[in-house]
Amino acid sequence: MTEPLQLAGISLDCDNPEALARFYIELLGGRLLWNNDGSAGIRIPSGLTMIAQKVADYTAPSWPGTSIVHLDLAADTDLDQCQLRALRIGAKPAPTQPDPRWRVLLDPAGHPFCITTCTPPP
Repeated sequence: MTEPLQLAGISLDCDNPEALARFYIELLGGRLLWNNDGSAGIRIPSGLTMIAQKVADYTAPSWPGTSIVHLDLAADTDLDQCQLRALRIGAKPAPTQPDPRWRVLLDPAGHPFCITTCTPPP
């Protein structure tokens, strides 16, 4: 039996890797690992690597969408405060908010992410 794969990182397409990396560093914490013309990588406190990858003629995804992968971020108990913090550093609210337990926002490249106080069951 082979060992299961482990998540090594998350890649997000964009037109400005440095700006997207800086947004997530400010939102999640962490540090910049590299930054060049084609990509920027950050290490977030959980140990995961996020990669902002430059794509020619990038077009932001649409929300809501059926094939969109988005980040679910754990928030404190005050979703409104977490949402305000994200908005202050450049996030935009998504046009549709499907569930009051989550706040769906769009990062500067237009990728959706959710902040939530919900914890998945064990």
